[in-house]
Parts: sequence; structure tokens; C-alpha cells
Amino acid sequence: MELFRATEVVKDYAGHRALNKVSISVAEQSVFGLLGPNGAGKTTLIRIINQITAPDEGELFFQGRKLKSTDIQYIGYLPEERGLYKKMKVGEQALYLAQLKGMSRHDALRNLKKWFEKFEIQPWWNKKVEELSKGMQQKVQFVTTVIHEPKLLIFDEPFSGFDPINANLMKNEILQLKAKGATIIFSTHNMASVEEICDHIALLHQSQKILDGNIFDIKDRYKRGIFEIETPDTEAVSLFSQNGFSLIEHDLHGNRQRIKFQKATDQSNNELLQKLMGKLEISAFREVIPSMNEVFIQVVQQANQKN
Repeated sequence: MELFRATEVVKDYAGHRALNKVSISVAEQSVFGLLGPNGAGKTTLIRIINQITAPDEGELFFQGRKLKSTDIQYIGYLPEERGLYKKMKVGEQALYLAQLKGMSRHDALRNLKKWFEKFEIQPWWNKKVEELSKGMQQKVQFVTTVIHEPKLLIFDEPFSGFDPINANLMKNEILQLKAKGATIIFSTHNMASVEEICDHIALLHQSQKILDGNIFDIKDRYKRGIFEIETPDTEAVSLFSQNGFSLIEHDLHGNRQRIKFQKATDQSNNELLQKLMGKLEISAFREVIPSMNEVFIQVVQQANQKN
């Protein structure tokens, strides 16, 4: 079921087209990756969804109807450029921001207590924001983003400023929010994070959407028929050469060798494996699936070549 949709969105700034007829559909209780190089239009689209600015053309829909100004109470936004008041105390500020989002003081205090205990940050309540490290400030801003339990969460580079341990903590929190019913738009340059948490992605480049789909379908679409096997058979390399396979890599590891090759025909994976098992002792066999980082680079390079 769809929670949010943008249709044919256009946005111009002083002669520069930031978005050119961009459409996305975000399914309910999913993590949607909004990807693209710097200047692709991601932040502009996020600002439009948050009603910070308005589109010049196109329509936005939320829960099956046109997005309204009052829907902002159902959206939580963590911007890449953080916006906490440096001189204000952490607890005072968190409470103020929660009430701005429509929570009563009683409910805000109750929910903040749960989150501060969860992140083990209770001692920070009476500290000024400027006394905290960047990572600590990130945790506080994350809490203020999710405190009112919005239906749609938008995270722009949410792991910026975190060490690997805290980045993993945040990743798990995002997945738990999804499991509890939240829908998430996730913008990042970290393709490893995309693979770990996203269900669906849209890739923007030079103001246009150039790729869209389920993450597993996309990776499957960009496979190149490359396989990797491990074998103790010393005749393996010559066998590949004699049978028309394109040899890509060959590594020796003691009495074992790893061979990466590209299959020469449209035979199925099972047929290929049966063919090789008839001639080799195989310890491991796998198809090489491209990473999202590889897909990202390939698709952007292809788009650049067309322009």
C-alpha cells in the first residue's frame, strides 16, 4: 500500500532546473532510498515533501490524497545540516521541539525518558548542546525527529558524524521503526547502508530520475553473467580457456584456487554448474551479484555518456 507519492515534480531556481518531472512512490512501512550524486536534486525533493518550498509543477500525495499543510505533523525530518540550538540545554530543547510537533508536555516527557534511557544519554539532559560531541548531538537530533512517532520519517545522511558502533546502532533503530509501522525515506551516499536497510530506491542525476525499483530486482538487472568458483583442480584454468569462458581473475591460495569467469552462453546457472561438476572438483560456486555501489557508478556513468 502506498503512503506517499510525488508525480512529475518540477522545481526551478534562477534559471537552474533542480528537479525535472521526477516521480516517486513510497510504499507504507518500507525504507525508500533516495540516491544520487551531489547536486542531483535529492535535497530539493526532500524540502518539497517537508513543505519548506513548493514545486513549480507536479503533485504530492499522502495517504491517498493530496498533501496538505497540516500533514507536516505526520512527518519527521532529520536534515543533513543539523539544527540544534547550541546554547540551549539538551532536555529543554528536546522538550520544546516535541511540543512544537503537537505533543503534550506530559507525553513528551514520557517519550523522551524512554529514548534517553534507550540511548543511555540521561546525563546529558542538563548539558548545553555545544558541550556535546558531534555524534552525541546526532543522537539528540535523532530522538527529536522520531519522538512524535510520525508516519513518514525522512533521514538525510543520518549516519554522518557517527563511529561504526553508533552508526550500526542507528541502523538498527531505523529498522525497528520500520517494523513498528513507520515509512522511511533514506538519503545517503553510503551504498553499503542502502544495501542493508533499503527495500526500494530511486536514483536521481542532473535533476532527473534515471533508475527506480526494488533493490534486489535492480541488482539482478545489472548482473553480467560473472561467476566465481573455488577448486583444488590444477587443470581448471586450461579447462576454462578451452571451453570459451572469459577468464577475469585467477588467484592461488596454497592448494586451492579461486577463478572468476564470465559464462559464454545463455545456459542457466544449474546447467552451468552441472557442466563444471562433470569436469572439476568444485568447493564453492557463486554468481557475482553487483553491489549497489557498482550499480550506482555504472548507471551514472552511462547517463553522463548520453548527455
